[in-house]
Amino acid sequence: MSRNIGSTRVDGKRALITGAARGIGAELAHTFAGAGARLVLSDREQDELESLAASLNAEFGTEVSTVIADLSRLEAPGELAEQALTAFGGLDILVNNAGVALNQPVTVLEIEKFDVTLTINLRAPALLAAAVAKAMVEAGTGGAIVSIASAAALSPLPEHYAYCTSKAGLAMATKVLARELGQYGIRANSVCPTVVLTDMGRKAWSDEVKSAPMLARIPLGRFAEPHEVADTVLWLASDAASMINGIDVPVDGGYLMG
Repeated sequence: MSRNIGSTRVDGKRALITGAARGIGAELAHTFAGAGARLVLSDREQDELESLAASLNAEFGTEVSTVIADLSRLEAPGELAEQALTAFGGLDILVNNAGVALNQPVTVLEIEKFDVTLTINLRAPALLAAAVAKAMVEAGTGGAIVSIASAAALSPLPEHYAYCTSKAGLAMATKVLARELGQYGIRANSVCPTVVLTDMGRKAWSDEVKSAPMLARIPLGRFAEPHEVADTVLWLASDAASMINGIDVPVDGGYLMG
């Protein structure tokens, strides 16, 4: 029987990408559009989301549906799942990308910021994945769930108490998905980047005094580019990674080796 060896094409697959309006999310949208996916894009920034959808349709001819969602709202994951599943009659791929970083030292931790971080980075993607997975099981056609965790899920960072906690929880939640859903042909993996040079990342890490210690720990001597994260996510979601399930994939230039 012939097969498309090593293909990272996802032609016709229905993919939901959260936090899609900018940064890594926008890069993911372009990458999946270029690989042939039909897209449901979600974000709370309506104007940017609609502009992205229009540009993807113009460039790739991509079918794009948009859903405005604020994942800090407790009802948002369920509402987003329902709308995304309705858009194309189901989903084949979920990319949990939306997240926040409200970093503080432990000694001055604000409970409100801690709660918001866990709500958006852990509760929302975990519940969204559960809802989408339920629909995938019922459809009986398998699927792929990829969550953007972080190198901070696997190695502690100072002043990232809530962020590290939330991303570590997301990585473990993803492993539970992989364990429970593998029997239905549904794979779940997480991607764990270090600093990514989105516009926000470049601004946050432009100070050499701040960036030098981090770069010194990265054997490749640089931070990640958004396309390097997006390409890894596409691979995990594609049939090229059909036997990859329940792992954390560092996109970190060797940072996690210590």
